[in-house]
Amino acid sequence: MDMCAVRILAWLLTAGTLLAQHTFSLSDVEDGRVFYEANCSRCHGPEGNLIPGVDFGRGKFPRARSDEDLIKVIRTGIPAAGMPPGTFSDFQAETIVAYIRSLSVSPDSRFGKGDAGRGQALFEGKGACLNCHRVNAKGSRVGPDLSDIGKVRRFPDQLERSILEPDAETLPPNRTVRLVTKDGATNSGRLLNHDTFSVQIIDSKEQLVSILKSNLREFTFAGKSPMPSYRDKLSSSEITDLVSYLISLRGL
Repeated sequence: MDMCAVRILAWLLTAGTLLAQHTFSLSDVEDGRVFYEANCSRCHGPEGNLIPGVDFGRGKFPRARSDEDLIKVIRTGIPAAGMPPGTFSDFQAETIVAYIRSLSVSPDSRFGKGDAGRGQALFEGKGACLNCHRVNAKGSRVGPDLSDIGKVRRFPDQLERSILEPDAETLPPNRTVRLVTKDGATNSGRLLNHDTFSVQIIDSKEQLVSILKSNLREFTFAGKSPMPSYRDKLSSSEITDLVSYLISLRGL
């Protein structure tokens, strides 16, 4: 889908709010964000509000009546509007819809009552989140950087779940791996990159480790997240404040 093709969303979306018909995971939203930024943001902008009459962040989807409508248009295009067919599979188009939908998800009333200031204090204090995570150049690089977590993913209930049930879903960029070399040396850490020849991780000491795959006898993904559950460590009101703080993080 090229620069001109994306304009079809403005032409198509002119008759009501998009009906949410699917349940998407955080992984779906993250995959869709990558596709959206590469193919759609040049016309619609990062927040989806550059086309007159269309504003993804405010839920303005004027003509599409279902997720299927958008998936079909993204894939097949509309020649009359100058949009050629896309090169996406059904699944890839669906992740774009997941991301577009996430832009219009507002915190529910419970999270809207949370206090982001108290949440920040919990994040930096009692929760000890900076021991693993980083926000705006402050904290550790061992875990994922959360500086723009509120911009990338806006599903408050899923952020809450990641705090209470960290093993429920781990995004590919956040996976932990265990590496054992042929001479028996063991390294574990968050996977940064791997290709045909090598693998790079960041270990618990924030050190970058790069190893040739030809020197490995074991390369396995951890079954569980290294992040602990906060279910019995924070009260429900504290969790609400913490999620409110995460939602507020939109990068510098």
